[in-house]
Amino acid sequence: MLDWTDRHCRYFLRLLSRHAWLYSEMVTTGALLRGDAKRWLEFSAQEKPLALQLGGSEPDDLARCARLGEDYGYDEINLNVGCPSPRVKQGRFGACLMHEPELVADCVAAMRAAAQVPVTVKCRIGVDDQDSYEHLHSFVATVTAAGCRTFVVHARKAWLNGLSPEENRSVPPLRYDVAARVKADFPGLEIVLNGGIVSLDGAEEQIQAFDGVMIGRAAYQDPYLLAQADRRLFGDGHAVPSREEVVLALLPYIRREMEKGTRLHAVTRHILGLFHSRPGGRAWRRYLSLKGVKPGAGEEVVVAALGEVEAVARTFSE
Repeated sequence: MLDWTDRHCRYFLRLLSRHAWLYSEMVTTGALLRGDAKRWLEFSAQEKPLALQLGGSEPDDLARCARLGEDYGYDEINLNVGCPSPRVKQGRFGACLMHEPELVADCVAAMRAAAQVPVTVKCRIGVDDQDSYEHLHSFVATVTAAGCRTFVVHARKAWLNGLSPEENRSVPPLRYDVAARVKADFPGLEIVLNGGIVSLDGAEEQIQAFDGVMIGRAAYQDPYLLAQADRRLFGDGHAVPSREEVVLALLPYIRREMEKGTRLHAVTRHILGLFHSRPGGRAWRRYLSLKGVKPGAGEEVVVAALGEVEAVARTFSE
């Protein structure tokens, strides 16, 4: 979710679900240690519970970043060894690290020694030709020995040569059975299933066999599906907010951010899917895309876009 789940996106998603665990976009150790750490780590308290997802392969650097994340108030530090982007291969982090389970274990051990919050790992079920269950079992066992107790398992292997990151999310077949076998072989671990889950129906089905499920791009493209998550997955019966109520609840945040110099588009680019597959959804996206990028655009643009949705909805109801 590079460039997607930034702090503006997470604040918006938290308006839809009180309980879903939110993850940052993957941040490299270099960006934190040699760049503007505050830019990457700052967040609103309302976003919690919140995990910081790190990319890196140097144990000492990851330890320093884990400590930074804890100091900023993150509830979990997650090491991503599942991302198939060419950028991560060049930087020796992401999915290519599944070839080096001992190094991943060293990274986890260093991070755990540096921070008190849980350190977790996000991985694939295999990478390139190293895709047998024996390899995966050995990887999990090795990293578990370093103290990791939670694995977010994307139930596809990653092809680092020949497939784009987008293709790596669809071409290798989903193997939920492999992830389930991990859970069966390591019953004491928390195994969270990732990959191909695009609805709460799918989440409810898979959560019977796993300790949790992760929904990524589907929740970004159709964020309102999270509005029912608290009731259906967490047993919280609070009133489900309407899409319009979510927009109105976001306006004070937009106002505060603009007072700090944030451009409107930095926030509104994350809410384009709020009316996905609803009357007025296209008008909502078009208005925000055209008006929200203009210099000086403010919360009035969001209010006007909501009016566009309501106008279309009235037409459908007549």
